[in-house]
Order: sequence, then structure tokens, then C-alpha cells
Amino acid sequence: MCGRMAITLPQDAMAQMFAATPDNDLPQDPNFNVCPTNRIAVATSDAGARRLRPMRWGFVPAWYKTPTDGPLLINARSETIAEKPAFREACRQRRCLIAADGFYEWERPKGGQPLPWYVTRADGVPMVFAGIWQDWEKPGHDPLTACAIVTCAANADMARIHHRLPVVLDPADWALWLGEEGKGAARLMRPAPDGALHLRRVGTEVNSNRASGPQLIEPIGDAGA
Repeated sequence: MCGRMAITLPQDAMAQMFAATPDNDLPQDPNFNVCPTNRIAVATSDAGARRLRPMRWGFVPAWYKTPTDGPLLINARSETIAEKPAFREACRQRRCLIAADGFYEWERPKGGQPLPWYVTRADGVPMVFAGIWQDWEKPGHDPLTACAIVTCAANADMARIHHRLPVVLDPADWALWLGEEGKGAARLMRPAPDGALHLRRVGTEVNSNRASGPQLIEPIGDAGA
């Protein structure tokens, strides 16, 4: 799964990477500890016209009466996304791209404290996750546009610390995921190839959602994989 991430790529660079027109109200500050409900920049496409727009990380199904009317849906499982009522329409019609430097995952040793790892692409380029999004609006509440990250089974890199992994898309796959190349996006919901990810142990400071700063992604000693 993905429960925290780091996003430091400048918004103009992100817009250029996606060939997208940026909105004016994108989050501007680098964030080494992006948490659920934070605003992030997300790339969408409407008839091939790409837009970089702000969204809340935490999908809100259409039937929620308030944004907190049910579980906070930050991830959507690829195996069931097309059937789950919360996600199935978005999976067909509202797919998006979410760029991050990397994400955090916690190893949970028996009887021990959860140990955080920071996960990046092994080639050092930004990660781009497959996402879905939804507009939500109810009387008496501010309208909300929110997203979730699609997850799949872990590859060999990840499996030793966790059984789930965000779907990581290569640039050649972006247009298909956004719906610009017709049907067939379902085939993209697969694990990254073995060896495509780099994992390194980081300090437990990131266990707090209040922690911030570049020191959160610094490796502990020689810990890494």
C-alpha cells in the first residue's frame, strides 16, 4: 500500500514532465511527509488536454454525506477496483497520475516497533503512481476533489517488508492510463519489475505525521536494499 510519501519536485517541473497545464492553486512547498488528507498535485486528461490540478489525497465516494462519513480511502486495490462501488466508475472514467519522489512503508517485526523504509525507483527518476479521482459535493459542505492511489501485489523488492505496492507507471504507459489511447489500462495494474525499486531504512522520526524536513529520507547507516 502507500500511506505516506515525499513530494519535492517543483510544480513547473512536474507540469513539464506531464506536458500538462498547471492550475494556479497547486501546493508549492516541498513536503517530505505527505499524509492522507494533504493536498497534492495530480495530472488528469480531458480529451487529451492534460491538466495539473490540486486534489485531496483521500478518495470520497459519492454517497458519503460528509467527507468523514466512512473510511478514508487513500488506496484502491487493483484486484477489486473495477467491481467496488466506491471506485468502479472512477476506474473507468477518471484516472490520474500522481508523481512523488518516493513513499514510506513500515516493516512490522513480531513484537517490535514498526520500522520505516523509504522506497524510490532504482533509476532515480520520480515515481508516478496510477491514481483515480472523484468530485464530491453535498449541501452545506465545501466541494471536494479527491484521489486514491491504485495498489497491487508486492514485487520481490517489496515483499520482504510488505505485501502491497503502489502501481508505478513508466512514461510510455501514462497516455494509456489517462485514457488517451483507448481501452486497455487494466493491463497496467501490475507490480513494478523486480529490481526496479530501491529500499532504504530511515529513522523512526517519520512515524509521526507531524515530522517534516529532508532528514526524514536519510538512510540509517548502510541500511538499504
